[in-house]
Amino acid sequence: MSIVIEQAVEARLVAAAPRMASIPATLSYDVRDPFAVRMSFPAPATLEGVDVCWTFARELLACGVTEPAGAGDVRVRPYGYDRTVMEFHASEGTAIVHVRTGELENFLADSTQLVPVGEEHLHVDVDGDLAELMRDAF
Repeated sequence: MSIVIEQAVEARLVAAAPRMASIPATLSYDVRDPFAVRMSFPAPATLEGVDVCWTFARELLACGVTEPAGAGDVRVRPYGYDRTVMEFHASEGTAIVHVRTGELENFLADSTQLVPVGEEHLHVDVDGDLAELMRDAF
């Protein structure tokens, strides 16, 4: 059984094209992928004009609301009293958004109620995932 939480957040676009003052974004967490969170952006906010979804570690988001975190395609850091900066790096360019820290903290608290930090491994079906990978190998 899949348990997924989704939370709409308002992202204030800092640098990207097309220019929009704020864009709706959606954070999601799926118990079947307990280490990851996803942040989706609608087509009008992207360079390609298609919906875009970034997947990154829940731990990255949790660390990034209190101190700079990430060295790859997704970077997160606190900004001022109540904002968090999220940077999304791709070959097409970089999108930088501000999100209210409280919204991120609420989302993280909800995901932690589903799967407490440190118990993610209990929700991973290693045998099922390996069987699915091997099915296509032959």
